[in-house]
Amino acid sequence: MHLKRWLTSIVAVPVLASLILYGPMASFAGLILIVGAIASKEYFYILFEGDKTRIWTPVPLWCIASGALILIAAAFSATGLLFFLAWAGFAGMAVLSMYGFSADKGRRILDMVAGGAQFLVYIALPLACLILLRGRPDGVAWIFFLVFIIFLGDAAAFYVGTYFGRRKLHPAISPGKTIEGAIGGLAANLLVALLFKMVFLPELPTLLVLVFAAVAGISGQLGDLFESELKRTSQIKDSGNILPGHGGILDRIDALIFAAPFAYFFNVYVF
Repeated sequence: MHLKRWLTSIVAVPVLASLILYGPMASFAGLILIVGAIASKEYFYILFEGDKTRIWTPVPLWCIASGALILIAAAFSATGLLFFLAWAGFAGMAVLSMYGFSADKGRRILDMVAGGAQFLVYIALPLACLILLRGRPDGVAWIFFLVFIIFLGDAAAFYVGTYFGRRKLHPAISPGKTIEGAIGGLAANLLVALLFKMVFLPELPTLLVLVFAAVAGISGQLGDLFESELKRTSQIKDSGNILPGHGGILDRIDALIFAAPFAYFFNVYVF
């Protein structure tokens, strides 16, 4: 599994880095749209406990379409429109849920609507924050800043936990995660942030960088645990198999989407 992880990273990282660094905003937004589409399918695959046929029903399809519109609005920096589209997404799901509603199907239908609302907050809006962050004057640097902190912290947590982990972090959710791995990941978050600041963003205050790295790192670990909770509840090991050694797209971005809204907020209102 370790070899597959590294081979996937060796192939994917240079391509993604080149796209983010040299590609226009449209290409980045297009990449996020593709990622969002795959993650949407994987999310509902988990939500429906592996029943792929339920993904192609009106409520989840409307939800996925609403998520795509939210990402497109973010690509045009229409931040005010995001709230309306999120509301419209939920309102549309509510209307669709009323067709075919009956006493015996009511709980299942309303659970689907709740899962769709969760999708808008859990996946669509955080991915929109990534697009909005990319559109900021220093957006390219901040995208790399966030990605380096999250992904290298995640890698450190994995390897520290694998080789030195003794105490379980939350065995009911994820038996493989350890307290030592979580501490190792957080230490890597801080170290990576300081190194990145020194080389690429020297104007940023060191204390604020450490605060940002700590909160982003903790958010990322919570995102990882939350996706594990979803999969544990549905008894699904991976959200997909599109990335050898990593699982699905959602398995790979679960930490990033938890940290993305905080990164956008920090960039706009703190730095």
